[in-house]
Amino acid sequence: MTALLTVGGLHVHAGPKTLVRDVGFTLDAGQTLGIVGESGSGKTMTARAVLAALPTGVSASGEITFDGVPLIGRKERDLRHLRGSRISMVMQDPFTALNPLQTVGEHIRESLPRRTRRGRAVARAEVARRLSEVGLDAGEVAAKYPFQLSGGMRQRVAIAAALAGDPDLLVADEPTTALDATTQADILRLLQKLQRDRGMALVLITHDLRVAFSVCGRVLVMYAGSVLEDAPASALMSMPEHPYTLGLLLAEPPVTHVVETLTAIPGSVPRADDVAGQCTFAARCEWHTPECSTARPPLAPAGESRASACVRRNEIGPDLRLRREQAAAPAVAAPPPSGAPILTVSGLSMTYRTTSMIARARLKQAVRNVSFDIAEGESLGLVGETGSGKTTIARCILGLATPTRGTIRLGDLDVSDQRRFSAKQRRQAARLVQVVFQDPYASLNPMLTIGAALEEAAAAGGHNRKAGELLEQVGLPSSYAGRRPSALSGGERQRVAIARAIAVRPKLLICDEPVAALDVSVQAQILELLRDVRRAQGTSMLFITHDLSVVRQMTDRAIVLRHGEIAESGDTARILDSPQHPYTISLVEAVPGRR
Repeated sequence: MTALLTVGGLHVHAGPKTLVRDVGFTLDAGQTLGIVGESGSGKTMTARAVLAALPTGVSASGEITFDGVPLIGRKERDLRHLRGSRISMVMQDPFTALNPLQTVGEHIRESLPRRTRRGRAVARAEVARRLSEVGLDAGEVAAKYPFQLSGGMRQRVAIAAALAGDPDLLVADEPTTALDATTQADILRLLQKLQRDRGMALVLITHDLRVAFSVCGRVLVMYAGSVLEDAPASALMSMPEHPYTLGLLLAEPPVTHVVETLTAIPGSVPRADDVAGQCTFAARCEWHTPECSTARPPLAPAGESRASACVRRNEIGPDLRLRREQAAAPAVAAPPPSGAPILTVSGLSMTYRTTSMIARARLKQAVRNVSFDIAEGESLGLVGETGSGKTTIARCILGLATPTRGTIRLGDLDVSDQRRFSAKQRRQAARLVQVVFQDPYASLNPMLTIGAALEEAAAAGGHNRKAGELLEQVGLPSSYAGRRPSALSGGERQRVAIARAIAVRPKLLICDEPVAALDVSVQAQILELLRDVRRAQGTSMLFITHDLSVVRQMTDRAIVLRHGEIAESGDTARILDSPQHPYTISLVEAVPGRR
């Protein structure tokens, strides 16, 4: 039987620059293929080439055949009938993919085949059927606008719109990256069900190997524009045949146990042209030899139904297996800190007024009667879905919001209401608590150099610390002091944000989803850095996240929040190994690839 999709010798160029080099794979109807790799690996450009939807100035060469029809070199008017009706795509951020001025019903209706949208009654019934297919009630959502829906609901609408033309192939580009654990699990289950029910082919692009393993039958591992490994998902999960794949697996923080060291891949993904004519991964590989840099290794058979682009695969195979086994060994549990509380939160409640152009203002209780404390040197996790109240609690501690009721004490200082604080009291509070946000670019002044931002923060806390010293403390060269945030990668910017936060040597560091937007290897680097900060300075931490794997690695105790209330609390190991509350159980079961 002819494959539904055949890709061979695919090259993608942006002018003289090569973005993707010699990629090939086949996909049959009803199959699911995962494409994984760090940012800059060429995943999205490969998918856009398949969709014949490359950006202006970017072109493809090689072979892409869909259901016997060659796509490369065809005119735009010849491809329009394929998009939506035969091939469709779901993007990472549904909010930007949906028109904010159109209702949900209008989005679905305009995506339907012409024959089903001509009559108003027929179109309305079809819209309701399509929304029901993705688990939404048309009566509740069809008349709403995207901003009125949660992130998970918006992604369901985007999926419904993508499937409205009944495509044979769906490309999903990081469809769950911005979602919390249970919503992510719901969307992945939905994609699997739709793919099975429709007999549709699915290409899932993700940087999360656990997501790929939980959904896909086969996985391509891409790096610097090239495919380094191609294997069945089950075989790749049990034993990778390329050092890069092993590096990605080892960088994933396990949810089942604490590891001694979170292993990151050193360095960053190079440009494809900079590593042409050699193994693209050689510079970051601990097993590389001179022969790895003399020629580009082919993607060669590496056992049944799999291939690897490593010329030393047979030699280093035992080392890869040993490293995989060592990574599975749990660390020796350290005794929990037992110092005096640095933070005490008592009976915290927060109610605020919501306003909307199309609805009456109403009161919403974001947090309800929450109490906890954090000892000196302790790390406490705040866990829960989006909207559970995690960030609201952090904002109250930081003085960015004033609670409706309750008290917050940082050491001996009452910070419940900082609106009346003197300048001296504000400085005192800032020396006690600092924060690392999810998006470091938004929290850094783009007009200031890194050095100026760090020394300004240190001076505000009454310290005379040099930028170079702070940069080296977070693993960056002191020369970065003269750069601006735009010149740094996401992981480097997050290191700078951490350096700025610890410049005043705070007693408590609030980490609000600090690794949610990072590649898995960069995530491991940042988490290990935060561990080092805690060990070296005895800093207490309030770690806010929806990722239970991160909670396992970074916290001594955890609090599970649901609808602004504490559903469960206790030692992190007990919470994750033996959850008691049904909501906590659902969170643990939602972790992709949990075994």
